[in-house]
Amino acid sequence: MTRYVLYGHPDSGHSYKVRLALTLLGIDHEYRPVDLSVPREARRADWRAASRFGEVPVLEVDGRPIVQSDAILLHLARATGRLGWESDPDRLTEWLFWEANRIGLSLPNLRLHLKWGPRAEVLEAWLRGRLEADLDRLDEDLTDRLFLMGETVSAADVACCGYLFYADQIALDLARWPGVGAWLDRIRALPGWKHPYDLMV
Repeated sequence: MTRYVLYGHPDSGHSYKVRLALTLLGIDHEYRPVDLSVPREARRADWRAASRFGEVPVLEVDGRPIVQSDAILLHLARATGRLGWESDPDRLTEWLFWEANRIGLSLPNLRLHLKWGPRAEVLEAWLRGRLEADLDRLDEDLTDRLFLMGETVSAADVACCGYLFYADQIALDLARWPGVGAWLDRIRALPGWKHPYDLMV
């Protein structure tokens, strides 16, 4: 039986994406929290040995570490033949690359800026404008389908929704994007779904 160990942190939406995928897939795994409030050299030694880029998440699969959340999601989809891999691997890969470059850049960095960083109005406006364009794109795709790749949830949904469950921390009113709001409600209704601060404990 394959052994999975996930290193992550509750404030890391990238970690949340991976744990949500593992949960939705029903994959038994061990979760090891990493304290991001201390310098890297003071963090747990097993994580430092596994994390080649010094970041979370890291998923160890039978002792082999895989880093970067979307690379991990692709691995899980490919290994299980689920989460969109079974229907269209190329389209799934497109979505994950889009997420990494668009909403996976705008939303986490806006949240980081507002919650922990020094405030800079020009940067905040640029990140928020980019995020709004990303949400426009998602809303357009969700007007005529339940999930991003069709009738069932995929790794594309898991990737794109992750940080949106922290939206209250950036005063983001999703009423402007009804398709996105309804999509998030469908994800919340999936068996095993939990809010990041409930799942990442």
